[in-house]
Amino acid sequence: MRLILAGVLVLAVACLAFSAYVRLAPTDVAAWTVLPDDPQAGDGPGSATRIVDGDARTFARLDKIARATPRTRVLAGSTQAGMITYVTRSAVMGFPDYTTVALRDGKLILYARLRFGHSDMGVNALRLDSWLAALRN
Repeated sequence: MRLILAGVLVLAVACLAFSAYVRLAPTDVAAWTVLPDDPQAGDGPGSATRIVDGDARTFARLDKIARATPRTRVLAGSTQAGMITYVTRSAVMGFPDYTTVALRDGKLILYARLRFGHSDMGVNALRLDSWLAALRN
């Protein structure tokens, strides 16, 4: 019985340590404030990319939509700089997803990806699609 209790305790401490790491790990801003070299619209493992027509006004509207998303904050950038990276954290564990939005040659490029793990279960694509739906309304 003591062995089982010890195992449960070790597992609980490991889960708490991982949870703390996920929430407190430092972010290398330069590593996450980027776009793919040749962005293509679509979904990948743990990521999603959308490309739509846009201008500075559209970018500013999208920025307001992104900032209003629960658990989302700006990591770096601005609409004036032409690129912003947002961090959106999951509700329970606080897993960070990074979304970079840039205005390039009359196109808004939205690139969302996870930081930890291999699968985001489609949440990055859903977030981008919801932002674009709100932009159309």
